[in-house]
Amino acid sequence: MRYIARVEVSLKPGHSDPEGETTRDSLKELNYPVRDVRVSKVYTILLEASSIKEAEEQVEEMSRRLLANPVKDDYRISVEEAR
Repeated sequence: MRYIARVEVSLKPGHSDPEGETTRDSLKELNYPVRDVRVSKVYTILLEASSIKEAEEQVEEMSRRLLANPVKDDYRISVEEAR
């Protein structure tokens, strides 16, 4: 079966986010009352697996091995059947 996975990777609290800081400053210059901006990446993955459990396990492994750095990143995974 085909599954679509979504992996959102963001910096853990306490890690510097220069892109977020630059965006926050630009929004403030445009007179928006912004206190903080954090940037994250989203990966959308189409994959084949025999079950949703297998797909979730594969995506978890992909995230740990390549998509996220466990030292500085948090990540969230969602998997659903492709239509």
